[in-house]
Amino acid sequence: MRIILATKSPRRHELIKGLEMEYRLTAYEIEEHFEPTLNPEVIAMFLAKKKADAFPEAIANDEILLTADTLVWINNQVLNKPADEEEAFNMLKLICGKTHKVFTGICLRSNSMEKVFYECSDVTCKKLSDEEIMHYVNSYQPFDKAGSYGIQDWFGYIAVEKINGCFYNVMGLPLSRIYDELKVFKKN
Repeated sequence: MRIILATKSPRRHELIKGLEMEYRLTAYEIEEHFEPTLNPEVIAMFLAKKKADAFPEAIANDEILLTADTLVWINNQVLNKPADEEEAFNMLKLICGKTHKVFTGICLRSNSMEKVFYECSDVTCKKLSDEEIMHYVNSYQPFDKAGSYGIQDWFGYIAVEKINGCFYNVMGLPLSRIYDELKVFKKN
């Protein structure tokens, strides 16, 4: 069985290696629009499935397509990837000193099965000064990250006080859950 990981995320690419399964990477563009009144877990799963539905190739009998979407949820709003420095700063200012939720929707699809699910992790961040936030934005350019931060870099080192849930979910792939779901696909 070979995984087709459809992503542009270098973090997801690094994470999938840890499962020690055969895989290949592919990437393509989709519109990531969603109804903003949806619940966050529904949004994450909707976008993961939308990515799978847009997959431009045929899936071989020995392949499983894996698509994912991660979002940050705080104050009943989605924090996706920031458009610029100002938006990144404002997102980080919003999450600092509070607990937010990170949702990752996953779609696994073979020729005979499909499974769409999500994982949620609570992340508590301490308050940072405006200077610390600007240092992070300027030094780490977090424009390809939901919520404007990477838990595996400087922001995670200094700001994240506590995680309740899967650490790897916050990075973009809940590996333990994915591994368990892939075992079900292997049996079928």
